[in-house]
Amino acid sequence: MSDPDWEIPQKLQPEPDDYGYDLQAALRAVVNLRAAVPADAFTAETLGTERIGSGVVIQAPGAPDGLVLTIGYLITEAETVWLVAADGRAVPGHALSYDQATGFGLVLALGKLDAPGLELGDSDTLKLGDAVVMAAGGGRARAMETKVVGRQEFAGYWEYVLDEAIFVAPAHPFWSGAALIGPDGKLAGTGSLILQQGDGSGQRADMNMVVPINLLRPILDKMLTTGTSGLPPRPWLGLFVMESEQGLVVGGMADGGPADRAGIRAGDRILGFGDEEITEVATLWRHVWSAGSPGVQVRLQVARDDSTLMVRVTTSDRTKFLRTPLMH
Repeated sequence: MSDPDWEIPQKLQPEPDDYGYDLQAALRAVVNLRAAVPADAFTAETLGTERIGSGVVIQAPGAPDGLVLTIGYLITEAETVWLVAADGRAVPGHALSYDQATGFGLVLALGKLDAPGLELGDSDTLKLGDAVVMAAGGGRARAMETKVVGRQEFAGYWEYVLDEAIFVAPAHPFWSGAALIGPDGKLAGTGSLILQQGDGSGQRADMNMVVPINLLRPILDKMLTTGTSGLPPRPWLGLFVMESEQGLVVGGMADGGPADRAGIRAGDRILGFGDEEITEVATLWRHVWSAGSPGVQVRLQVARDDSTLMVRVTTSDRTKFLRTPLMH
């Protein structure tokens, strides 16, 4: 179920004696995850039909045995999910819920994993320079020592914003759903992305963006019982926008999504929301979300060739475009 060949260079692997908690037990809580998505699923083209990453068995009040926290894009529209424990045993899982706002996903193991649950930590206590462990499924050979190098806003081109994400470096090469284990041995976050940034001397520095675990606490109960965070859905454009020297540039649209239906084109530049000038992706998304409920119409100022247009987009609920998980 997982590639047995790759491992983190030994000099970057964490040494158990360097930590004040049982590192080996913590790493046994991290499992490999493989999800299969139908070819005609809405996210198949952008996220693929075979998705591989990690998840971590968590323990929290009210949480069932075998509850696995991962990053939600791995299990979106998944038809089948398999979890592989540290001893190599594979058990099926059910994609239980996915919260669009945070990016967290939950999977329920449908067989016995025999993996200890990792306790949720307090991500707010992490400080710049703190030594942490980033772990994919597979034990110490797939874990690495890293440090907190940033705590700041993150805005994704796919209509996603975290007020304060955690950034760690050096970057784990298999970050999707990986566990960020804090200095106290508890779960501090879930790996989401790898980012490249220049270090000022012409060299590239890689880092992982991690979703802080404290964002899970207020929504966990609802995710378990309803499959969502319990918060009202946000209006969605189906728009991919990136910041560049030319401003906010449309990189693409979700096929058949609101922006596509409204006539937005790849290469358009977003100048404003209504009559207000917009220069940052995070500001654009927050304006859309504050406009009302899905179905609300928003006006975007768009530059195309030598013209400026005002395009009206009728938003949607993103989840309405997605397949519901199959029940097992």
